[in-house]
Amino acid sequence: MTLFYPRRQKQLQSLVNKLGIPTSTQINWQLLDLALTHPTVSATANYEQLEFVGDAVVRLVAAEVLWETYPECPVGEFAAIRSVLVSDRILAQLAAEYGLELYLLVSNSASTDKAGRESRLADAFEAVLGALYLSTHTQELVRPWLDPHFKQLAAEIRSDPARLNYKAALQEWTQAHFKVLPEYRVQESPQPHSATTRFSAEVWLQGKCLGEGTGRSIKAAEQAAAQVAFMSLSREPGKES
Repeated sequence: MTLFYPRRQKQLQSLVNKLGIPTSTQINWQLLDLALTHPTVSATANYEQLEFVGDAVVRLVAAEVLWETYPECPVGEFAAIRSVLVSDRILAQLAAEYGLELYLLVSNSASTDKAGRESRLADAFEAVLGALYLSTHTQELVRPWLDPHFKQLAAEIRSDPARLNYKAALQEWTQAHFKVLPEYRVQESPQPHSATTRFSAEVWLQGKCLGEGTGRSIKAAEQAAAQVAFMSLSREPGKES
């Protein structure tokens, strides 16, 4: 079913063409229009609910791509890679590649908010995935064009371990199992700024130290500690992520 507004219909068809989806496919154009309507345009008819659905869709697609492409990977590495793939930074990057901002209906005040641009694009991208999924209740309108991105990004992440976000993966795990966030305790030793062990970090949960790590920065030390903790937790029987 097409929209009542021919100009908007043509805009959305242009986006669908960019995604490589034939416009003759079963697309719910009303949902796609809603997916590209910012809450500042309408308090009720906006992308928020579709974003909620799309969040689940993108996580499932990422999980399936990783499972199919790297069957030998431990679950800890899966979770760490996925946390990067579904981050606002990556989703906003993909949204920008397809020029999603050109199709997003947003108020003037919000459009000039540069600080919120990344989250705005990531949210709209998830909403578009939600609309495409709900059009068929399958991933057939999503995976053909999203899989290549995720495969390329996953390969880049695996070749550069520094991009693995173990802090995010550990936070996701602790929230899912205990509804709390891990605590990081960092100390600085009197070493040159370039020293790889300048900072040492411990990550704690419910009074227990889960892991320790070092790094030349606080962030690096915390990531190292989070990696030790997460890989250990993901190997515990009955506690898979």
